[in-house]
Amino acid sequence: MDSGWYLQGKEDENFEADYARYIGTKYVVGCANGLDALIWIFRAYVEMGVMQPGDEVIVPANTYIASILAISENGLKPILVEPSIKTYQIDDSKIEAAITERTKAVLIVHLYGQCAYTDKISELCKKYNLKLVEDNAQAHGCKFNGRKTGSLGDAAGHSFYPGKNLGAFGDAGAVTTDDEELAKVVRTVANYGSQKKYIFKYCGRNSRLDEIQAAVLDVKLKRLDEDIALRKKVAKYYIEHITNPDIVTPIVKDWNAHVFHIFTIRCKKRDELQKYLTDNGVQTIIHYPIPPHKQKCYKEWNKLSFPITEQIHEEELSLPMSPVMTEEEAKTVVNLLNRWEN
Repeated sequence: MDSGWYLQGKEDENFEADYARYIGTKYVVGCANGLDALIWIFRAYVEMGVMQPGDEVIVPANTYIASILAISENGLKPILVEPSIKTYQIDDSKIEAAITERTKAVLIVHLYGQCAYTDKISELCKKYNLKLVEDNAQAHGCKFNGRKTGSLGDAAGHSFYPGKNLGAFGDAGAVTTDDEELAKVVRTVANYGSQKKYIFKYCGRNSRLDEIQAAVLDVKLKRLDEDIALRKKVAKYYIEHITNPDIVTPIVKDWNAHVFHIFTIRCKKRDELQKYLTDNGVQTIIHYPIPPHKQKCYKEWNKLSFPITEQIHEEELSLPMSPVMTEEEAKTVVNLLNRWEN
């Protein structure tokens, strides 16, 4: 505030450099929010001639709608693929069947904070010469074989919405990549299409990370791993102590591959369970009540059937999860769940 410099200054530069080191990429480009980060990645690929309107992008059917909006916003065609009922992430065994001559990319979403990347997905992208884009909005700090999500593909979009594991004091986002040209185009289109003041290479938009948000994020970044460890402690308590057979808890094979932005359970009588918890003073959220293919904004998909996605959206319930939760609070939630009768 005292500096009088509110956009594209030292705070932005410092955070981008620190976040690049943290994620493990050469470039970070700050922008206004996570949706914009994904939009600018696909917009950059269009401007670079890598993609053109009408090309297809494979994306999980089970995701927050922002993942899909970023594709259609650029005139590209989202191709929905079912998730695994065990991980809730895109089922890599179903991707190849969805690939056509128009397919140009696979967008994986590290949903709920769990790594969606697999070696098989990487191999398919290499085999068919596809770009691999990550939606890392919910998975800051998540790892795959020691590498951070956000550095596994060709580019990744990150959201710093206040409720995220790494959250700003308002909306904020970023693109990470090792591709210098992509980083330059993203930074340009997000700055009105301008690389030099009053000279416009593209018909761009205004989507920049402001100095205050960058300063906040740079401070919070230093505590991110500590906060993730606290989230994992709560998650481990939940998983070890929820014994009600009517409740399905997450399957965690690698604790480094999940940062528990959201702790999801599934229950066939989800709505009744939610009411029971609410009546007993425990707040829960449904992520997400209506899948993208059933939304009015994609009415052309409304008659499509994705049974696994629909099952998840009908059964999913998110329990309280936070790095400031105490074990006593987690115990209260667990005791209520174990006493509940379906």
